[in-house]
Amino acid sequence: MRFSRVLRVGAVVAATSLALAACGGGNGGGGGGDEGGNESLVSRAESGRLTVGIKIDQPGLGLQTPDGGYEGFDVDVAKYIAKELGVEEGDIEFVETPSAQRENMIEKGDVDFIVASYSITDERKQKVDFAGPYFLAHQDLLVRADDNSIQGAEDLNGKKLCSVRGSTSAQNVKEDFAKDADLQEYAGYSECLTGLENGAVDALTTDDTILAGYAAQNPGKFKLVGANLSDENYGVGLKKGDTEGRTAINNAIKKMQDSGEWKKSAEKWFGPSGYQVGEPPAIEQ
Repeated sequence: MRFSRVLRVGAVVAATSLALAACGGGNGGGGGGDEGGNESLVSRAESGRLTVGIKIDQPGLGLQTPDGGYEGFDVDVAKYIAKELGVEEGDIEFVETPSAQRENMIEKGDVDFIVASYSITDERKQKVDFAGPYFLAHQDLLVRADDNSIQGAEDLNGKKLCSVRGSTSAQNVKEDFAKDADLQEYAGYSECLTGLENGAVDALTTDDTILAGYAAQNPGKFKLVGANLSDENYGVGLKKGDTEGRTAINNAIKKMQDSGEWKKSAEKWFGPSGYQVGEPPAIEQ
């Protein structure tokens, strides 16, 4: 009898443990996930809140304002997506996502999705999924307004070239156009801009959208070379395998394009620098 009682107690404990494991899912999240039991973006949005990664030092794309808010084209896109997922602007928590940390922050679940001048590449697709693209930018060079020695990427041989850690821009220039360029990697674009202004570096390279924002913010100090070194398809980064979330974001981007809000926002943030806004890129299904 004692043995049977022990078995019965053990069975109850085992059943209780299984029930708790089923409820907990092993990751502290709710159900409705894609691969590996991860909760999908659509399911998380049902809570009425989302955490979105952006840049906070890119004028025209993602910039923190003096009052603690955020503005720019990427911010507008992020707000539109969130609203289509049922989350109002006031219920979005914006988080800074440095270039070198974007994949890691998505994988760890620190953010629900990222809209941060995030170029879609095959290498990045190994770790995260992308919705979009929602914008086509081109890599360019920013130099001091009075410097006429740099007319193209080939002129960077022997020059100090600044880019941001985790970005592909500077490496592209060194590999494809100027093997003798002296790469100077900084933590953020603001640091690169300061280095360019004080002569510590000779050029800053990244997407023309970002550079146009800096040129517009500092009239008379800097100019774009107009090199058009590459095509940069901006995508919305989200957790690998979240097909439902990717589809929902793509639908939101398409609606933003068709409604005219995409064009309105792009011209608002890029137009003042003379940047010519083209047609939106085709969304990858």
